[in-house]
Amino acid sequence: MTEHEDAELFARLRSLWTEVDPIPASLIDRMIATVATDSLSAEYALLTLVDQPLGEVRGDADALTLQFSDGTTSILLHVTTTASGRHRIDGWVDTASAAIVLSQGDGIRSTAPSDTGRFVFDDVPAGLTRVRLTTRVGDEDRTLSTPQFEL
Repeated sequence: MTEHEDAELFARLRSLWTEVDPIPASLIDRMIATVATDSLSAEYALLTLVDQPLGEVRGDADALTLQFSDGTTSILLHVTTTASGRHRIDGWVDTASAAIVLSQGDGIRSTAPSDTGRFVFDDVPAGLTRVRLTTRVGDEDRTLSTPQFEL
């Protein structure tokens, strides 16, 4: 077939499918919305790492909520400042976890979540902090480690 014959054949196929199975009117808008929102959860996790002063606009300056996920496991951290100036971290994890480790510089603390996935770290000093949890999937140990965030 020549290039011209190919073009004619494709044009006839295109018009056949346009008549038999037309593209839904809202398909293009739905696809644009889907692509635009594809990474919203990752963007939300980054936005929650923004400096504390933005929280003051909402009136809850001493609280910070962070959420992290690797696609299979999610961890939610709610950080509050105590009267002593230190922090309390209340956390929830959505899968069974063997251990949850909080690390700051050389300091490491560990706890086990309850059956509902809840855990707490009390009296946490200010500084760069990371939370790591280990889950068991079948015979494999999986680790979710948050990026460092500052308290």
